[in-house]
Amino acid sequence: MTDSHRYAMLLSALPAHGALFAARQTPLSRLRLEQRLTQLDDEDARTLRTLRTLLEWAEQDPRSSDQAVLERARRLIPTLPDPFARDLADWRLEMRTLICALRHRHRGEPPPSERRWGHGRWSGQVHRHWNEPAFRLERACPWLPEAARRLDQGDALGLERLLLRTVWDHLERLHDGHHFDFAAVIIYALRWDLVARWTSYHHERALTRFDDLVETALDGVELMPEVAA
Repeated sequence: MTDSHRYAMLLSALPAHGALFAARQTPLSRLRLEQRLTQLDDEDARTLRTLRTLLEWAEQDPRSSDQAVLERARRLIPTLPDPFARDLADWRLEMRTLICALRHRHRGEPPPSERRWGHGRWSGQVHRHWNEPAFRLERACPWLPEAARRLDQGDALGLERLLLRTVWDHLERLHDGHHFDFAAVIIYALRWDLVARWTSYHHERALTRFDDLVETALDGVELMPEVAA
């Protein structure tokens, strides 16, 4: 069986995602999803497991130290053989770096003393423009000004929805041109995780989680030395 045939069979067996915030449950259970994913070959299965270990909400340990998060990213990202998976991991970790920066600034902390910190392209920009509301990244990251406002207002639910919607929309854009390939499988699995994350708690629970979200930068990522490219 060719890879394209395998991907087509797998994706055809997966129920479609609906609108994120209208969902009351995931389109299929985690067990059923994992059973479907056994159709992947060994390399693709390893790649998807690694990517989800880095990015999936359920895989994050809010008790992880800065150094542990850094070492995990430094160890795992280069092992991803698929360029689409590497680019997606970089984008998500850059987003988390920016949320970390907002959180530290919200607490009244100065910019990081390290010349190189965080993950990805924006570390220097953030350091140079620490006191600008969105670090002068409004064009590159249009979600960032609203994230800063939500954090300053203590709006836990609004911040959670914004970040989930930003990732969801990014995956939606990436889906164009990827319908029956491995990238489409990655997109489906990560969108499944977003639905699972949103439907796993009620609004009241989201409000009580605000302090925890702030303390863990929403995914257990602290300001950290820059991950080497």
